[in-house]
Amino acid sequence: MEDLNKQNKYLRAKERVDELKKFYANLTAYVLVISLLAAINYWTNDWRYMWFLWAAFGWGIGLFFHAINTFNLNPFFNKDWEERKIKEFMEKDEQKGRWE
Repeated sequence: MEDLNKQNKYLRAKERVDELKKFYANLTAYVLVISLLAAINYWTNDWRYMWFLWAAFGWGIGLFFHAINTFNLNPFFNKDWEERKIKEFMEKDEQKGRWE
C-alpha cells in the first residue's frame, strides 16, 4: 500500500512538472513571437499603426488563463475542489450504490 502511495505521489508530481513545462514553453513562445512581430511592425511602418498589439492581446488572454490553470489561481475550480468532488461522489456511490 505504501508503494502505491509513493507511486501516486510520483505521478502527481510528474503531472505537475509537465503542466509547468507546458506553461513556460507557452510563455517563452509568446515572448519570442510577439517580439518578432513587434520588430516586423516597427520595420514596416515605424509604429504608425501597432498591429502586433492585437496578437499580443489575443494570445495574452490565453496565456493568462493558462497561468490561472497552471498555478491553481482559480478559487472555485482548482485541484482541491476536484479532489473534494471526487471524494464526495465516491462516498455517495458507496452509500447509495449510484451517483445522483
